[in-house]
Amino acid sequence: MPANLTPEFLKARERLEKAQSPEEKLDALEEMLAVIPKHKGTDHMQMDIKRRISKLKQQMEQQRRKSGKHGYEFHVPPEGAGQVVILGPPNAGKSELLGRLTSADPEVAEYPFTTRKPLPGMMEYEDIQIQLVDTPPIVKGYIEPWLTSIVRASDAVLLVGDLSNVSLLEDIEAVIEELAGHKTQLVGPGEGEDPSSPYGTVYKRTLMVGNKLDLPNASDNLQVLLEFYGEGFPITAVSASVSAGMEELRHGIYRLLDIVRVYTKIPGKPADMGRPFTLPRGSTVIDVTRAVHRDIPDKLRFARAWSKGKPDGMMVGRDQVLEDGDIIELHI
Repeated sequence: MPANLTPEFLKARERLEKAQSPEEKLDALEEMLAVIPKHKGTDHMQMDIKRRISKLKQQMEQQRRKSGKHGYEFHVPPEGAGQVVILGPPNAGKSELLGRLTSADPEVAEYPFTTRKPLPGMMEYEDIQIQLVDTPPIVKGYIEPWLTSIVRASDAVLLVGDLSNVSLLEDIEAVIEELAGHKTQLVGPGEGEDPSSPYGTVYKRTLMVGNKLDLPNASDNLQVLLEFYGEGFPITAVSASVSAGMEELRHGIYRLLDIVRVYTKIPGKPADMGRPFTLPRGSTVIDVTRAVHRDIPDKLRFARAWSKGKPDGMMVGRDQVLEDGDIIELHI
């Protein structure tokens, strides 16, 4: 079968031939892999490019170690009520999902490895905002060296898979295994620590997202995904391309963070219902005072609460556990 190489591929190959530095060569090789036509006629070329990319990255890493440099490092400052990192294999639709849920404008294309660095966006959920971070894809045998640190620093993870892909399960498992190899375990909400895990292992609450539900065979593959992972992870099915399941996914992301929204009011005035404090589930009145101002805990005389199923304005103690939607009036 002829390769039918595109002008974009030929241009990238020309850049590779002229490249002088390892960084220039790596950029050209990744561009070649991104734009090469995907069919049987280019299978061997794709494998060769991937092999060259892997070898070059290993050489660059060795050189950085010798020189005392640590390579590229990225840090995404957390914003909003929580930071959720989007992970997945190539072509799972992570970037399109970010574009649907936030005002971010990621590059979206049908070829893999479009995303090369973390891209944050803010997702609105009712009266709060949650930060989502798109990341480069993870494949069996390779993960960007800096990506693990971003995952470990996040509050939770969206693990996105392509429901139309016959290798759905293998792709999902590759992501889980690569992170586990870096002492980062993806777990379902409420799952405890594994005593057999290496010392220093971090556990990240994860929501699995089956994307491309609108494509052929997606429904059958969703059932397979539920059968294999349904007991360990919450799973939701969406189609970013046609905006199906987006609201359910927003709710799922909020539940994943396991937080509560608490509103405050000044005595004698209406509650401020537009700016809730977001706290971990199980937080108490004294935790709210710390969120309002660090000096308030020492000055707190008493508090009143407006909660569902309880008398309005009832006096509560410092250790009163708060629920989502509670209104607290602090008296200092």
